[in-house]
Amino acid sequence: MRKLFSICAPALLALVAIPAFAQIDFSGEWAPVQDEDNTGNPYTGEFIGIPMSHAGLLRAEAWNASLYTLPEWQCRPHGAMYISRGPSQVRIWKEVDPVSRETTAFHAEWLRSIDNPYYLDGRERPSKNAPHTWGGFSTAEWVGDMLKITTTHLKEDYYRRNGVPSSDESTLTQYWLRRGDILTWVTIANDPIYLTEPMIRSSEYRLVPGLQIPPYPCTVVEEVDRPAGVVPHYLTGQNPFMREWGEKYKIPYEAQIAGAPSMYPEMQRRIDLAANPKGGAAAPVAKK
Repeated sequence: MRKLFSICAPALLALVAIPAFAQIDFSGEWAPVQDEDNTGNPYTGEFIGIPMSHAGLLRAEAWNASLYTLPEWQCRPHGAMYISRGPSQVRIWKEVDPVSRETTAFHAEWLRSIDNPYYLDGRERPSKNAPHTWGGFSTAEWVGDMLKITTTHLKEDYYRRNGVPSSDESTLTQYWLRRGDILTWVTIANDPIYLTEPMIRSSEYRLVPGLQIPPYPCTVVEEVDRPAGVVPHYLTGQNPFMREWGEKYKIPYEAQIAGAPSMYPEMQRRIDLAANPKGGAAAPVAKK
């Protein structure tokens, strides 16, 4: 019996030492990997692949880039719905319980954003009446070696910096997947006001040891001399820039504003038929 125990004990200790799941460390400074899916400077009207509702389209058509010159907007941080898809580098760090040595939270902070904590300690979600913030309230859990983050209590904001709005009733689900020095960041937005279907997007970051992310102090100034109370905007159907992107890349305007149908392969067939009518009659694109 003693001999059997001496053989089995090391194996049992090894099993005890192995955690129930792999806790991947995401700490470090990460730089976004830009590709053909331009996240930094989208065109007005570049709405392909976004399942916008009719209400979302109306808000997007009214958008005017001069809005950001208003004193009230100049120092606004980027919100959670946008920032992980933006062009800014991010610093990620973790909180560790001093007794158990378990990771109880990760934090992420980009240039031009706020500290976004993602809690792993099982805390309860706030009341639906709790204040909404730019980062919202986020809890996290491990799914294998992926980190799943669920965020609620978000302020009204935008999905892209070309007028695509997000509402304060939206929720955000995020997944972090690390492969060496590459971090894949998947986001799934659900918005009962401005989206008709979940919007799934992904971004990649590369670990850059020693990367310096500077502070971002902001001073409000009067950038444009305009009468008090004027808010830059366009009335429905009067935005002069809505069609520029489609005309440049030969994309029918009906496809630009199609909403959810523009996410699926059938839309490419409709665009091809519209560009080459001799190839067959173009199928109508449903408007939202």
